[in-house]
Amino acid sequence: MRNQIAIAIGAAGIGLVVAACSSGSSTASSSPASSSAAAAPAATQASSPAATGGASSTVTVSLATVSGIPGKALVGSNGRTLYLFQADKSGTSACTGACAAAWPPYTVTGTPQAGSGVNQALLGMITRSDGTMQLTYNGHPLYYFTADTAGGTAHGQAVKAFGAEWYVVNASGSKIDTS
Repeated sequence: MRNQIAIAIGAAGIGLVVAACSSGSSTASSSPASSSAAAAPAATQASSPAATGGASSTVTVSLATVSGIPGKALVGSNGRTLYLFQADKSGTSACTGACAAAWPPYTVTGTPQAGSGVNQALLGMITRSDGTMQLTYNGHPLYYFTADTAGGTAHGQAVKAFGAEWYVVNASGSKIDTS
């Protein structure tokens, strides 16, 4: 039941992202600290060629309490929960197209900084197929979930979508499995 609800919410989010992307703008740039209720999470525009990802040179990954998640989980500069995708292999993102619309990659343009409790040595970046830079932690590309409209939520936790499961990430860079 939870997976069906998450998929329905994700589908609604995809519709919002598609509507926002088709508004006629040929380029997109957003700050990791800003967000819009009708768009993908800030600094994580879906991997379309027109999207440039986060324009801020300061990107901070922190730990925060997230509802339903034991301990603390990684969150982006905007306070929203970050996820790993189990289909990603060898530090390469397997999430593009409709997947990236529902699970926007955390794209960055600057050097990521570790907040309290986060290991700077585990932060990295990969180049996505569209040329944007995606933040990684302990080798896992990081994503937001469009159904998480505010900090402190993890509606995508343990959801199976686009061929694999999605999990919130802990300070060591491992999935948090709540099942």
